[in-house]
Amino acid sequence: MSLIVMATGGTGGHIYPAVATARALIARGHSALILGQRGGMEERVAAEQGLPFEGVDAGKLARSGQGRPDPRELLKAGQGVSQARAVLGRLNPGAVVGYGGFASLPGVLAAQSLGLPTVLHEQNARLGLTQRLAVYRARAVGTAYERVIGLPPAKATMVGMPTRETRMSRADALVQLGLQDGPLTLLVMGGSQGSLALNNAVPDTLRHVLGEEGLLGAGAGGGIPQMSTPVSTATRTELRPGAGLTQINFDFTDRHFTGSHFAAGDFGGTESPAVQVLHSTGPRWLGEVAPRVQDLGWYHPTGYVDAVAAWSVADLAITRAGTGTLAEAAFHGVPLIMIPLPESAENHQYHNAAAVQAAGAGRMVEQHRVGEALGAAVLECAASGTRTAMQAAALSRSPVGAADRFADLIERHLN
Repeated sequence: MSLIVMATGGTGGHIYPAVATARALIARGHSALILGQRGGMEERVAAEQGLPFEGVDAGKLARSGQGRPDPRELLKAGQGVSQARAVLGRLNPGAVVGYGGFASLPGVLAAQSLGLPTVLHEQNARLGLTQRLAVYRARAVGTAYERVIGLPPAKATMVGMPTRETRMSRADALVQLGLQDGPLTLLVMGGSQGSLALNNAVPDTLRHVLGEEGLLGAGAGGGIPQMSTPVSTATRTELRPGAGLTQINFDFTDRHFTGSHFAAGDFGGTESPAVQVLHSTGPRWLGEVAPRVQDLGWYHPTGYVDAVAAWSVADLAITRAGTGTLAEAAFHGVPLIMIPLPESAENHQYHNAAAVQAAGAGRMVEQHRVGEALGAAVLECAASGTRTAMQAAALSRSPVGAADRFADLIERHLN
């Protein structure tokens, strides 16, 4: 059996797929090690997961449109490659697996310079910068999408997104999170560190749409507008940001909307149904968000939330569009309203969200359109018929078995 090195780091979206794959390989009798940035998030996660860790320097590379690279970052990247060569020369692994992001690059380039087999995992719908630097000397690339822009098809094998395949019962998760059983549960999650843009926009939008009582149809005068184009058709024919999200008059004192009204029965009852919001703000932002919603008994901000518990209770979620988030939502069958990070590398979150929208499992609202379109998207997607269809579409994209499929691919290329 072989030692397999996971070159990863930077964000949870890169780290947790590596952990999931490591677990699959360990179950087959191999050993696995995390190689990443010294002092990075990956070092902490490796310790929490009981996986050995080797740390090196890593430098961030400037992407297209960001200007010239910082020479200090280039120096750190070069030092990281040299340090990784020493680590890999000592360990002599059967393969090095790169998960994208600047923290993975030293390990992958070092392995290739030593003639060690390298396998990549591309989690986005567009090949990232660090992956482009390594792809032509890689033995194979596992992908999370059928088609990846910029990736030669001959190199690609569709494996899905390795993710934590763990669920909790809804009852247990509700107790753990301190939530009620009954209300529609809306999860707001901006990634492992939170999202300032979501933290700024979502609470006020939901207050406006749901009112002080947190009821669908109770916002600022009541009435629930419906999009003029249903999800089932719009998401398959239109990939523009916010496709199908028509501009709606949000002066709710005038109950005459452009679209038709939702009847209360569309939400499964004779009265406006209650909503509770679980908002993971990120630890650094909790102190700013909590005071803004302290008067809303249905709004529950928290600095950090157990992701498995949160996804196990969510009926609908407002998120960014990192592939790790999208994969967890699909595994749990949770419909999404996605606000892609505009600054994401190669704009990959836009492409990710477009793919999910095309599958009918979510709605995309570009960040600059949040003020005009987010409330409308929440009201549309909360309708039980729409939500049921989106849940089915999400489950059809489930990454179940992805870690094992990627482990199969890695094993085919071991020394």
